Amino acid sequence: MVDIISELSAKFETELQNIKNSEELENIRVSYLGKKGSVTAAMKEMGKLSAEEKKEFGQKINMLKNTVADKIAQKKDELAALELQKEIDKVPEFDISLPEHFDQGSYHPITLVQRQCETIFKSMGFTVEDYSEVVTDYECFESVNIPKYHPARDMQDTYYLENGQLLKSQTTAAQNAIYKKYRKQLLENGTPIKAIFPGRCFRNEATDACHENTFFQMEGVMVGKDISISNLIYFMKTMLSEVFRRDIKVRLRPGFFPFVEPGFELDINCLNCGGKGCPSCKHSGWLELCPCGMVHPKVLEEGGIDPEKYTGFAFGLGLTRLAMMKYGIKDIRDLNSGNLNSLAQFTDDEQ
Repeated sequence: MVDIISELSAKFETELQNIKNSEELENIRVSYLGKKGSVTAAMKEMGKLSAEEKKEFGQKINMLKNTVADKIAQKKDELAALELQKEIDKVPEFDISLPEHFDQGSYHPITLVQRQCETIFKSMGFTVEDYSEVVTDYECFESVNIPKYHPARDMQDTYYLENGQLLKSQTTAAQNAIYKKYRKQLLENGTPIKAIFPGRCFRNEATDACHENTFFQMEGVMVGKDISISNLIYFMKTMLSEVFRRDIKVRLRPGFFPFVEPGFELDINCLNCGGKGCPSCKHSGWLELCPCGMVHPKVLEEGGIDPEKYTGFAFGLGLTRLAMMKYGIKDIRDLNSGNLNSLAQFTDDEQ
């Protein structure tokens, strides 16, 4: 039996020297140390030996097993180093004539504003949710109190797809899913639902200085016990003061939206013209920024929440218009122009 160990050891050394890649190394590991490997098979033969022979054979076979494992590990490291060197050798020599400084890329102004809003709301305990751009009619309309043939559907021209789905025309399409996702924590622990969900929206409408068929919104909701309009006003004022870093003149006027009751329009004084009137604000001096209101009882019911016990507010913030106001962009079409020289000038004022 001792001769078998010597033969296995010599055979292993010969085969190991001829290994050229990781695949071959794995094959030799299995052939010696696998369940049906040579070393494993030799260890099973110990049952045929006497007690004294077992002791001597056991020591030597274990020594062989450890040696094989160590040398395979060492060989693995060597092969890895060789493969890395091959990859390095493929890299062309560095061209010292290249300029030392390159122009860095930049974030899109809408991305900058969205990230700033996310940071502000996360600091106030809101979660940031993501949602699909392709949704069902139920998600976009029926679940938020806009049934079929409801006149509110005429307020927006929707892109319908051949499979019956549609490109979401409003971030409100995520509301029902958010309520169902977090209602357990609300009902069992009394923890308010606080979430924002930014996203891209689509409407089939003519473009002008302040309208595009592709734009960005950020929906926000808070549902719990004793939530009131004063809570809504507080969060809106906090968000605007943080985004603009200055006092902003706002107005709150009645508005109709099927998913809130009562509903409001939060407008801000146009920062491009200072309220004097320009194409961005349709020469009114005001820019519609944030439709909002108290969540309609039917919307809460559809999300599995009892409107007799819980109330909440919801708002839809126009990120595209917010970016225009923050950076003084007068034409919304500039944001989708792809003009890098124009878009690269905007930076995050917090950095």
